[in-house]
Amino acid sequence: MNPIVINRLQRKLGYTFNHQELLQQALTHRSASSKHNERLEFLGDSILSYVIANALYHRFPRVDEGDMSRMRATLVRGNTLAELAREFELGECLRLGPGELKSGGFR
Repeated sequence: MNPIVINRLQRKLGYTFNHQELLQQALTHRSASSKHNERLEFLGDSILSYVIANALYHRFPRVDEGDMSRMRATLVRGNTLAELAREFELGECLRLGPGELKSGGFR
């Protein structure tokens, strides 16, 4: 992993990762290594869903659960997260296998 790119990501996030090996695993697609991000992705998806649900619950006390579910779905859908990934230039940090690189999986 390019330390310059990782440092730039950390500056943009306003967060310094304590465990660089976990960061490397989190940024590794299964096409690149047998030690990849899918278990961490499962955990991250759950945490993201909780954080968004909690924020919506407290920010919109009069909104019912169905509307909050739709709001959460909008916030965590692929397009929204892809926009954020582009904003943080996350594609430069990803470790992808040759097939994924050819298909443009980092864009």
